[in-house]
Amino acid sequence: MAAAMVIPSLGMAETLRVADSFPVGHYIAENMTKVWMDRVTELTGGEVEFEYYPAEQLGKSKDLLSLAQSNTVDIGYVGVSYVADKLPLSAVGELPEAFNSSCQGTEAYWSIARPGGVLDEAELAPQDVRMLLVMILSPYQIFTAESEITDIDSFKGMKLRATGGTKEIAVQLMDATPVNIPAPETREALTRGTIDGVLFPHSSALPYELEPALAYGTEGMNFGSFVASYVISEDRWNQLSPEVQQAMTDAAEEVIGSACKAAEELDLKDKQTMADAGVTFVSLPEDDMAEIGERMSTIGEKWAEDLDGRGLPGSEVLQAFRDALAQQDAGGDETASSN
Repeated sequence: MAAAMVIPSLGMAETLRVADSFPVGHYIAENMTKVWMDRVTELTGGEVEFEYYPAEQLGKSKDLLSLAQSNTVDIGYVGVSYVADKLPLSAVGELPEAFNSSCQGTEAYWSIARPGGVLDEAELAPQDVRMLLVMILSPYQIFTAESEITDIDSFKGMKLRATGGTKEIAVQLMDATPVNIPAPETREALTRGTIDGVLFPHSSALPYELEPALAYGTEGMNFGSFVASYVISEDRWNQLSPEVQQAMTDAAEEVIGSACKAAEELDLKDKQTMADAGVTFVSLPEDDMAEIGERMSTIGEKWAEDLDGRGLPGSEVLQAFRDALAQQDAGGDETASSN
């Protein structure tokens, strides 16, 4: 096991263990997780320090929620696609809804997932966890290993890597077959021909070195996204002093906004890196883009109806997320009109 990365403190400190599954140097850890830890340490005057365990050192990605709930780790990474059985409502942020950037999706999602929000009260609090940090990734695109992308029919019959029910539905709506493969195994699956392509955002493709195995990619589409979050159990939270709790809350409000902006900037940079590596990005014909948008727009209702049928407030959570996105759009319009 590699040595933990310790965020230094200014004196005697309470040490909290943070665990995730990201490879060392991953942009989410660099722009959100570590920045937040540093800020909490600063705001508490060194009362809190962190031991950071990346790359599944303390547990598999699908197990980190349970490890946080049991206080085996103090703060655990939760990719909600990996724990759909426990947090089905939390996948609302992965739907191909009306957002085109990480910050649009993140800010809307955080408004319903933070303590006291609709999603928190419906699902997180009943699971005895509190969301501390979250990032909604930039919208996913379709990339292919060999097959040229020209129009909406290009994807028919393909086997595309997709994680989570909502993105699997998106693949099926493109007349393709979803294949669930862990991210670290994706490059090998591409090179061996096990899959024909992937659903990924640009910045997630590079850490797994997928670009040499890809030839074509869509641009300007939204085939869904991914919710990357960190949680702490309510029991562990309640053991912290009010001052530490406030520092964590204040740091989160600062860092969530700055992290998604960094992710957007990186998304554009990484797209160019992929293009330089030989990936050809394709803007589909306008009629095809409109048709794909129509298909994707049906996923939210299907998702909500399924959860409603299971006695869960799927429609309520979906509407809350859509309302939050609409508020983001309205805020952007007001800003534009005042300039």
